[in-house]
Amino acid sequence: MAESLSFPRQGDKLNSDFFEEYLVRLLEERDRGGLTDMIHEIEAIMITVDPGHSVRYIGELSLMTPYHYLVTLESEDHWTHVLRIDMNSPDFLVREVKDPAIQGIFRSLNEVYPIGMRKPNSRYMGEILRVTNLHEVATIQKEREFRFFSQDQIRRLQLPGNLAISKPSPYTHNIVAYMERPLGQTRTYALGVSTVRDDVQEVYLAAKAMQEELEINDLILPIDHLATRIYSQNREVAILEWLSLSSYYYWGSYDIKDQNSSTHVTKSVHYANEMQSPAKVFTANNTPYFVNHLEKLPSPTETFVRNYGPRLHHIALGVADGERHGMENIEHVVKQIASQGRDFLLDVIGSREDGLKQIFSSASEHSSLIVEYVQRFGDFSGFFTKQNVAELTHAAGVEEELLEMQSEAEVVNMSSP
Repeated sequence: MAESLSFPRQGDKLNSDFFEEYLVRLLEERDRGGLTDMIHEIEAIMITVDPGHSVRYIGELSLMTPYHYLVTLESEDHWTHVLRIDMNSPDFLVREVKDPAIQGIFRSLNEVYPIGMRKPNSRYMGEILRVTNLHEVATIQKEREFRFFSQDQIRRLQLPGNLAISKPSPYTHNIVAYMERPLGQTRTYALGVSTVRDDVQEVYLAAKAMQEELEINDLILPIDHLATRIYSQNREVAILEWLSLSSYYYWGSYDIKDQNSSTHVTKSVHYANEMQSPAKVFTANNTPYFVNHLEKLPSPTETFVRNYGPRLHHIALGVADGERHGMENIEHVVKQIASQGRDFLLDVIGSREDGLKQIFSSASEHSSLIVEYVQRFGDFSGFFTKQNVAELTHAAGVEEELLEMQSEAEVVNMSSP
């Protein structure tokens, strides 16, 4: 039986008595009931984009990541493009809504937020987890009061029929889905008609040719971690909810006082290598937005959530350790991608002495997601230094302030006679 509480705690953030009590009780119950042993790695991540954006987004991903275009699954109202590295890393499902007027539960999660509503169908949806017994896992989770879409609802939402899919979290707005797949069996998604689209294949091949020309195709590694931003009051419950739905454990938390936020990491019980099952990171303000005028503290994390809603903020990719053309690999990768017109929010930060270097790209116009690159040196196993994460959080906050001002200007222009 897995022992989810056996891992050493990292970080300096103090949690509430409520969190510490229920962390122990929930993980002990999860282990004892067999869920930890039945739930395994992240099989895939899912994102929806607005009409007309998926092909260009796949071109962007094909240049900036190690993903390859595999196939498109067409249903009545959606195209779902499957991107894959290999069977040891999660798939990336890019779902495009065909009709801009289409309504639904996922669109409604965007429409109450001032910047989120500008791309009403564009949002990160959640993760698919591999399980060894789909029926038993879903039954146990329902008994624990988690709510799932019915098979009829899944059919009407045009999502893969071979998944059990939770309803969106009230804390992160993400879904968690389960897929039964024996090891050694290829991943398949029971959805629509399978085709290889010529237009997608064309941009994919062009991007991969450019990766080779830029000499970065062998340097960018699979997903290292997925970082979600949430409201300050939902910090602890969001982490406990994810741990209850997955087989992850609580690695620890850091208090980033300079940016009035905390960063919290969870990792897979089964896989020490994040490339096989990415870490899940949660970031939240230390104080809610309505005390900012009293405390005079920065609030980039809560500002992001108020503008976009709780959602995934960035996808972090590893960069192979080493040097190319006299510079660290991460600096070479960033220089080459920037030469193709892609913006970054700051210079590469960190050092070999710190153990890692990191950088954020600007947010994608197609998905609103930031790409982070991380290069670790030697045996460094952490995710950031406190100084690094403070600089990254600040840089992202500056961009979000500009987007917020742009959004407010657009509203004023629309209301002017």
